[in-house]
Amino acid sequence: MKVDQVSNRLQALSVSATLAMAQKSRDLRSQGIDIIDLSLGEPDFNTPEHIKEAGIEAIRQNFTHYPPVPGYLDLRQAIVTKMKRDSNLDFTPDQIVVSNGAKQSICNVLLSIVNPGDEVIIPAPYWVSYPEMVLMAEGVTVAVTSGIEQNFKITASQLEAAITPKTRAFLFSSPSNPTGEIYSKKELSELAAVLAKHPQILIISDEIYEYINYEGKHESISQFESVRDRVAIINGVSKGYAMTGWRIGYVAAPLWLAKACQKLQGQYTSAASCIAQKASIAGLLGDQSVVKEMVAEFKIRRDLVVKRLSAIPGVRTNNPPGAFYVLPDVSAFYGKSDGKMVISDESDLVMYLLNEAHVALVPGGAFGAPGCIRISYSTSQEILNRAIDRIAEALSRLN
Repeated sequence: MKVDQVSNRLQALSVSATLAMAQKSRDLRSQGIDIIDLSLGEPDFNTPEHIKEAGIEAIRQNFTHYPPVPGYLDLRQAIVTKMKRDSNLDFTPDQIVVSNGAKQSICNVLLSIVNPGDEVIIPAPYWVSYPEMVLMAEGVTVAVTSGIEQNFKITASQLEAAITPKTRAFLFSSPSNPTGEIYSKKELSELAAVLAKHPQILIISDEIYEYINYEGKHESISQFESVRDRVAIINGVSKGYAMTGWRIGYVAAPLWLAKACQKLQGQYTSAASCIAQKASIAGLLGDQSVVKEMVAEFKIRRDLVVKRLSAIPGVRTNNPPGAFYVLPDVSAFYGKSDGKMVISDESDLVMYLLNEAHVALVPGGAFGAPGCIRISYSTSQEILNRAIDRIAEALSRLN
């Protein structure tokens, strides 16, 4: 063995496709090329002023020492209040564990429950990191696929067919990254009815895009009594409050699981930033109109992007009701060429658009959605219009 040889665990992992495309965009920008980056899911809004002020005040009040591993009690109480206010769900503070972003919260859960060979069912399309997290936990991802014809949502019968004696967890997001789709209360009820028959399965419900919903009230699978005691809700402040860099996520879970996540986190990161925690309280309990203002703007952008993409020959898209992504089907361009490059798959198309249109997107294969590309519309209308102008022009040159 050589000293510079990394572990088998690391060798098995893939680089995040979204982060890789963002890096390519930065590299091209450093060469003086005007790249429009629609690859990352990051709101372009700044953190609201009252939240920033709470963070500054935390520094003044010397909240600069080690906080408790699961998070400050007042933040966990604020999360409990938010859960009751928004979803009528009852938790206690000791069922909440605050982490360095929702990504760590998901990792905590998986590493706490998955043994080698255990299966985790994940609807596809899925967020790029889900299968890699399962792999880190030495589990096996069982992807259940749904296409644009199903609005990228699996059915209860598909879920039932995927369950085996090795199934340990069901991991999904609603609203979804990368599709923007939302499971309705009826659809969640049908999934819950299947899962209720299999008490060994933990449900991991990623609700980080909860507030970015253009159709009404958020619905959580945790509302159903038959499965409530084995649902881990993942959430955070990044998307809803434009606090991506503050790195605060959390899990609300059965007490046994919360204790497990706390034990795990205590050994490898300890608590999240004390200053970011105090700022998050202001977000969760403060003026919620700032959220509504951001969501209203996201809806305008969604409508703009869907309308313009639908007008491009060969592009098929749905009208996603949440998050800030669209996942158009671009398979009609396979086999076409601009005279220099032949498009064989969505990865080729993404590279073609990066090099010829100078627009950065992410290939759908990374999300378990071959034939599609993910477009993030978490930027201004002016930039979105320029980007789609470039995309349309470049695609028109493929014959």
